Amino acid sequence: MTFLSSLDDSSAAPFGAPTALVFQAAEPGEGQRWSTWPATIPSERGPEPRPDWLVTSAAAIDTELGVVKTGKEADLHLIERAIADAAADVPGNRVLLAAKRYRTSEHSDFHRSAIYTEGRGLRRTRDVRAVAKGTSFGRAVARVQWAYAEFDALSRLTALGASVPYPVQVHETEVLMEFIGDGRVAAPRLAQQRADAATLRELFHQVADFMRTLARAGLAHGDLSPYNLLVHHGRIVAIDLPQVVDLVSNPQGFDLLHRDCVNVCDWFTRRRLECDAEELFGELVGEVGF
Repeated sequence: MTFLSSLDDSSAAPFGAPTALVFQAAEPGEGQRWSTWPATIPSERGPEPRPDWLVTSAAAIDTELGVVKTGKEADLHLIERAIADAAADVPGNRVLLAAKRYRTSEHSDFHRSAIYTEGRGLRRTRDVRAVAKGTSFGRAVARVQWAYAEFDALSRLTALGASVPYPVQVHETEVLMEFIGDGRVAAPRLAQQRADAATLRELFHQVADFMRTLARAGLAHGDLSPYNLLVHHGRIVAIDLPQVVDLVSNPQGFDLLHRDCVNVCDWFTRRRLECDAEELFGELVGEVGF
């Protein structure tokens, strides 16, 4: 993966004439590919200002490091995007990314509920009919639709200042995002936490703040639970966001918001932290921006 440079044959060139640099790059090896960043268009890239750790060089290579998590609809992979032989400690040269890949029709059990897509639309009537009928083409369209929905949700929530992974890019059925963890180890879920009362109270306040940020924008996570909230060095980070719902355009929106409140408060209550789902729901409804 080294990049070699050499001066061209200048024996025939007049004295003082500039010489061209010739670059030869080794092809990516097994489990590698050229960075897909150059293949994306601006609307498929994360919001600006972009973090300084982001690797955007066309000379970068993506290396597969393994599967972080498998699911019915998508698998989460860990990849390293790096410029060959570049200093690892310089921002923009090397970074670990999470690649969420919605599965192909041969390997998926795609079952996203239609309640999340109420109020959304597809541009082409052919796509609408195919998705409604559940044809192979329709399932393929749905997977792309969910990938872009997740990327759009991450982008919007990043702009709102919500605690979510930074969305790097989306391409077809793959969403690349910031990897939340230490080294190659993903941050634990909230469901795995065994914390004291003071820590639990702080974590609950962070979850409520996240929900409040969404509510002020007229949004709800729609599937919030301790299993899609990570805890990284004491900070809550929400994941699994393709189903984010608009509380105004989706007729099920407030029911889904209420379910989020119940799921969160039930978990904290079982750990003896006093919180009331109805009180939280009422507060969030009062925050909703129309």
